[in-house]
Amino acid sequence: MIYELRTYTLQPGLMPKYLELAEKVGWPARGNNYGQCYGYWTSEFGTLNQVWHLWSFDSYEERTRLRGELAKNETWTKEYVAKIRPLVQRQDLRLLNAVVDVKPPGAGSHIYEVRIYRTLVGQAKPWAELIKSYLPVREKYSPLVGLWTGEFPQPNEAVHLWAYSDVNARMAARAAASKDPGWQEFLGKSGAHLAELQSVLLIPTAYSTMK
Repeated sequence: MIYELRTYTLQPGLMPKYLELAEKVGWPARGNNYGQCYGYWTSEFGTLNQVWHLWSFDSYEERTRLRGELAKNETWTKEYVAKIRPLVQRQDLRLLNAVVDVKPPGAGSHIYEVRIYRTLVGQAKPWAELIKSYLPVREKYSPLVGLWTGEFPQPNEAVHLWAYSDVNARMAARAAASKDPGWQEFLGKSGAHLAELQSVLLIPTAYSTMK
């Protein structure tokens, strides 16, 4: 299985129009018929005017086939893509390999934090395996949703997604984890693998699978 994380940066002020088209036209036209969607979010902190969505496919070949089928869907191409194209300033995508498969959080509403770490050359997999070994410590404070290493376009990248009930819960969880001796041990080992860190706080859209 491969995962695809797509990021659309929109023209300032046009987010409401994009979300309306996505909810009323794009999502009904596509749904989970052309790959499985796990979540659809807007950015709250970090880079603004962004939409993030996470998909999975059985294989790269299956992704190619399904996207070819989607291109034949005229509702998608004429009623959705043609109308959102002027709203989008930039598109970015990441193809990802799972280290920990997606685990949606429990019932209720959540905020999500995607953390993207660029590692030193060849260190994405070792870093991801290191944090995986310490997850029993970290998940005492908040649940991991997924952990991946980059396949394309950046192989030296690790991506992890976390869920919290709200912003205050995130702050409390991270503060508590930072005091945990086990997590301090992990932090002491992990820094040598890393070159650059990015974090974006995400809010589920009305049509997101994960709330």
